[in-house]
Amino acid sequence: MRHRADETGVSHTPELRYPSVSDIVASARALAAYRPGVCALRQVGLSRGGRPLFLLSVGHAARSVLVVAGAHANEPAGGPTLLALAQRTLDERQLRHSTSWHFLLCADPDGASLHRARAPRSLLDYHLGFYRPAGPEQPEWSPSVLPADRLPPETRVLTRVIDEVRPYLQVSLHGTELGGSWVQLTRDVPGLAEPFAKSAAELHIPVELGAADAVGWPAAGPGVYVMPAPGTEAVFPSLPDDARHSTWYEAHRHGGLTAVVEVPMWASDLMDDPAPHPAPAAAMHRLSRRLRRDTELVAGVLQDALPRLDGCEGPFLRAARWMLTLVPGLADDWTLPPPQGATRAYIGSVDAFGRRIPLRAAAMLLRVLKESDDRAAPRLERLVAEWCEDFAGRFRARRVPVEHQVEHQTRTVLAAARHARVERL
Repeated sequence: MRHRADETGVSHTPELRYPSVSDIVASARALAAYRPGVCALRQVGLSRGGRPLFLLSVGHAARSVLVVAGAHANEPAGGPTLLALAQRTLDERQLRHSTSWHFLLCADPDGASLHRARAPRSLLDYHLGFYRPAGPEQPEWSPSVLPADRLPPETRVLTRVIDEVRPYLQVSLHGTELGGSWVQLTRDVPGLAEPFAKSAAELHIPVELGAADAVGWPAAGPGVYVMPAPGTEAVFPSLPDDARHSTWYEAHRHGGLTAVVEVPMWASDLMDDPAPHPAPAAAMHRLSRRLRRDTELVAGVLQDALPRLDGCEGPFLRAARWMLTLVPGLADDWTLPPPQGATRAYIGSVDAFGRRIPLRAAAMLLRVLKESDDRAAPRLERLVAEWCEDFAGRFRARRVPVEHQVEHQTRTVLAAARHARVERL
């Protein structure tokens, strides 16, 4: 099929589409009906909005793997990956011979219902339908920012499932709109780095060698990062959410570990440049200034529109405000001395991170303004379009076909399960 360029200059193909939660549930129900003796689908709880959370289980072995999709509403590749894995475990008896597989179809169905970019033709399309809840409302992250008695029901469901299936490996399927692929581990899985890198190379997906999410963490191989132990000082101390207090560590109570597999929708080959950056401190100061400037633009639109938005408080406005509150401290963090030996890949990852925050806040605020037919909507929409075009252009974004995203995550999950199992023997 011929590729064409959209208004942001990003090559795209019209067949790109991610399944909805209802599509995923329907497919899981069909799998369970096809192989009822091996496969079962059951409801394990309800979201805050009353939406059911479903667990699909394949096999009956005592040792288990738990795969979680949809923890972040704006990262849709996990759903089709989960279905591909479920089909593989049904088709290949050796995969379930000594391991039962459990698939939480969507950890945040409420959030998924609000993220509308099921078939984004460009970064602009993606952001015009964007939604990602505030940190306290995210099922995996809420334990790092909320006391135990205030955790959302989705978090409690996920924790109950972990306690029930006691996985030796939990895998959380994540993604990014633009960048490379990487893996975060709560404990090292020796041998994983090689098949991960091989898969990425075969599918033309760059490995993110300096992921801002994992700055300062030990690397078990290119793009494979091991989270530091709880109590270790964070490199970006202002950020309130800390992976070491997330549900990723719940598997440790049962002797297991968690792998977080990230895959991009649009790839940038600038994310795998291991060359030392010639002036990392100056670059970080420049990125800090831009982060403040862009955030002030969004905050200015919000401040101007607030008197006209009486009664519009809801998930979009709540999430946009939460993102804006992260910026002052993060911008200060970026003026601290950068990690020793900071690479071009690392500075590039921070650059992308700094573009995402104000862009996502602006995108969610824009949805509020459009719904209210507010006079500030056209101005903010132009800003969102300009930032999307700059983002795509700066990183020379190229489309990663959905089937490649799914195949790469599938291969990485199977490799992690295989190597983690060997480590446990």
